[in-house]
Order: sequence, then C-alpha cells, then structure tokens
Amino acid sequence: MGGSPSRREPAIAGPAGLVRLSGCGLVLPQQLPFERWVSIGRQLSAVCTSAAWCLGDWLVFGETAFTGRYRQAIEQTSLDYQTLRNYAWVAKRFPMSRRRDTLSFGHHAEVAALPEPEQDFWLRKAEEHRWPVKHLRREVRRSLTERSAGRPQPDSEEQDLVTLRLQIRMSESQLETCRAAADRASLTIEHWTIRALERAACEELGDTRPRPRSVESVGARSIGVQPSTA
Repeated sequence: MGGSPSRREPAIAGPAGLVRLSGCGLVLPQQLPFERWVSIGRQLSAVCTSAAWCLGDWLVFGETAFTGRYRQAIEQTSLDYQTLRNYAWVAKRFPMSRRRDTLSFGHHAEVAALPEPEQDFWLRKAEEHRWPVKHLRREVRRSLTERSAGRPQPDSEEQDLVTLRLQIRMSESQLETCRAAADRASLTIEHWTIRALERAACEELGDTRPRPRSVESVGARSIGVQPSTA
C-alpha cells in the first residue's frame, strides 16, 4: 500500500531534509532551497538516462543467454515490446566505452543509425555545444539532406518529418523474417520498415536517385508492427 510506514523507500539525504522516492512519485520537504531542487532534477535526469542504458544492456545479455527473452522482459517491466527492442538496439550500437555520460540516452539514439565515425562526430558536437536532443536531431537531419541534395537547406522547423501512424497486420513468420532483416541491417524494425517502404515506392515510380538517410537517423517511432491474430 502506498505510504505504508513499514515499507522502506529510497531516500536522498540533504541539508534541507530527506527527499523520498516511492513507486508513485517524489516527496519533497516543505523547506527546499532552489539550488537543492535543481540538484535533485539533475539526479533524476541522470537516473532516467542510466535506466535506459541498463535496460538495453540487460536485454542484450538476455538475447544470447536466455530464450523467450523479450516476452519475459515485457512481463517484468511496464514497457512495451518495441520500446525494449529500441533500448537494446541502441545499446548494441554503443559499447560502454563509446557512451558519453554528459549526453542522454536520447542523444545516442538520434545518431545510432549512422556509421560509427559520424556517430562520434555528432555526439562530440552535441557535447561541446551542449545541444539538447531536438537541436541535435535538426542538425543531423539538415546535414544528411544537404549531402543528398548537394545544396544547403534553410534551418527551419518546417523540415520536421511528417508523422504517419501505421498498424501493419502480418503473420508471426512474416514478422520474424522482417525482424531478421532489420537485425542484419543493424536497424530497428521501424527504421527498416521505412527504408523498405521508400525503396518499394521508388521502384514503383522508377526513381533511382539516392535517397537521404535522415529518415533512419531521426528515429521514426511512429510505426507499430504487430503479428496478426486473425
């Protein structure tokens, strides 16, 4: 039961009293200096980033050590299957030695689809200039667009990708085939699906021009792929 005095809760000690963290939220003391409040926010942010990395590493370990890993993982967490796979995919793309503790998990996820030298370049830029995730996403997208088109593009929020939500029904065997192809290409199922859809569209239209890879690096999380149960 929430608030039970017999249940021990994690506490963060400080000069202004204890800050208690429970499964339902954060309990702050009445008298809390501004500097202490800011410090707590930094600690919580670090915990969130660390949790994403830890879940990814946990899943990667289970991938080789156990069977039925993702189904069991879903049962042990409140996260859905695709979220867990995304964590594992980013963790695979960044060994511990290449992770930057000054940047969030989200920063790494934004460049995970790029080749390793480009990953390091953009993470270094984000670190040096203290870019938030949204700014890093915009800079990467603009660079990839310029490289593909051969001309500079205006720095505008209007370049944001359009979100299209699709729910694809397929058999379990079809889904496993797609996942295997995505894993071989070191992509998430969303990234791979968008690439496959674009290639199919270009073939249908007879368009053989090189396409920008920004759709892969931005991290399209708007496609839900589910096996058909019908």
